[in-house]
Amino acid sequence: MTAAAARTGLVAHVVRHDRDVDVALSVGPAECVALVGANGSGKSTVLDAVAGLLPLDGGAVRSDDRVLAGAGRGLPAHRRRIGLVAQRPDLFPHLSVLANVAFGPRAAGRSGREARAAARHALAAVGVADLADRAPGTLSGGQAQRVAIARALAADPAVVLLDEPTSALDVGAREDVRAALRTAVSGRPSVLVTHDPVEVMALADRVVVLQDGRVVESGTPAEVLARPRSGFAAAFSGLVVVHGTATADGLVLDRGSGGGGPLASAAHHVPAGRPVAAAYHPTAAVVTRDTGVGPGLPLVVRALEPRNGLVRFRTDDLSADLTLAAVAALGATVGSTVRVHVPPAEVTVWES
Repeated sequence: MTAAAARTGLVAHVVRHDRDVDVALSVGPAECVALVGANGSGKSTVLDAVAGLLPLDGGAVRSDDRVLAGAGRGLPAHRRRIGLVAQRPDLFPHLSVLANVAFGPRAAGRSGREARAAARHALAAVGVADLADRAPGTLSGGQAQRVAIARALAADPAVVLLDEPTSALDVGAREDVRAALRTAVSGRPSVLVTHDPVEVMALADRVVVLQDGRVVESGTPAEVLARPRSGFAAAFSGLVVVHGTATADGLVLDRGSGGGGPLASAAHHVPAGRPVAAAYHPTAAVVTRDTGVGPGLPLVVRALEPRNGLVRFRTDDLSADLTLAAVAALGATVGSTVRVHVPPAEVTVWES
């Protein structure tokens, strides 16, 4: 049976008492799971434990029906068949690109000829076969990271771990590297740690949100990013998060004109009177002149900020992103009062 045919996925239960981490995670045999959360939420602890860089206090890690760690024992990192792609490529400067990529299969016991063949195949798979004879010092950041991905693939890993693999790259290099990453995660269990929602949408089949060392949310990227149930997931996806008290129709904001205003939600299941949070995308908000009538809340503009080709309207309560043309037509300035309306179907409410 080939290594690819034997893959059954990754099952990890990572317990570290000193870091207050207790995370259970399962990844299907051809699934990429994005692990997201604030700094200190436990992402790196989970990745390091799976990779064999950190011992467990409890739980276990299994891959391809092999026990990698658990019950006070574990395989060393080099025997786990884990392919790790980190923020920086860390290529051996004294070796050629081909020799760098061949290092893994050679260390695993394959002949020099077999290792070089595996390295050339991996380089071709991520689109950098022409770099084989180059020295690492002559590569751009994006090229070096694609070589690092090829190095991980050349060893035919049972599991791929991606630790913020594009965070050190400029915007222009990220798309080429993401294409290489799609090759890396295809057909094998993969865990992606990232702070980039675009990367989640491009690579992940499922998103797991960590907070204070625990799993607080899990679902498809569309579910988690479009209809989050946690504050971090809402902020991660670029949504505006507000707080208030639940009503039958949505919530009353904690602050606002006249001591707090209503914000409707199409559907939620939080009993009235409970403290809640709500999220919506800032492009969904409708801003009009305040004529004293009409839907929405009358709010004072506190700031106008350029943001990704749009203009962010900030008030004490709500924010909205408008095009430059819409801002010009509105004629609003800092200190003026506008009316902000968010359609109920765009508002997600959860108990806080």
